[in-house]
Parts: sequence; C-alpha cells; structure tokens
Amino acid sequence: MATPCHILVEDNPVILYASRNGMPEKVSKILKRFLETFADERETAGEFTDTPECLAAQIIVRFGYEICEDDFSNLKVGTRFHSDVDYIYLINSKFEISAWKPQAAYRENPSLGLKGCQPIDLV
Repeated sequence: MATPCHILVEDNPVILYASRNGMPEKVSKILKRFLETFADERETAGEFTDTPECLAAQIIVRFGYEICEDDFSNLKVGTRFHSDVDYIYLINSKFEISAWKPQAAYRENPSLGLKGCQPIDLV
C-alpha cells in the first residue's frame, strides 16, 4: 500500500509530498526523533532566525532520506496540495506534530488544505 502524505511546517509555504510510507506510526516515529534533534541543535547554537525555512529544508534532507528508503523519486516539494494523500502532518512552531485525515471536501478540492481534514490522534 502506497500511503501518500503531506508534511507542512507552520509559517512556511512549502508542502512536502511523499508518495509512500506515510502511515502515522512510521511518520510520527521518524519525525519525533528528528524534531528532538533539530530543537536541540537550534537551542545549542542559539540560532532561531529562519527556523521554519531551516526546518523545512532539513525535513526534506534528513526525513526524506529515511522515509524514501534510497528511492527519492517519491518525494516532491511544492506549494499545492495533492488530492491523493491519506494523511497530512503539521509541525508547529513548538516542534509538535499533529496529524490530519483528508475528508471528502478535501478530495474534491485539495486547496482547502487542513480545512478539509479532520484531526486524528497520533499513536
């Protein structure tokens, strides 16, 4: 099963699209570990400018490497939502992850983004 997903970073317009491996148990495990490291690095360096931009870039590189499993053809970055995603993950400014399940309205009009989704609990 493909399980495509989007990953969003608060205050950043890019939308990461992975065409497979987007199950919550996999994504949340990898993202939580990554976000802890990212937050620690930012705190240690005392660097907080451009955090949404840095976070998005590092998710593409670090997270992308783990989620793609050496096949980067399933990873895209853009500014539009795809109608086929099964989950959307949002990382807020406190490095917390929320998960969303697209509903029928989203499928019909993906530009609704999270407004067309229902929040779900991460395990």
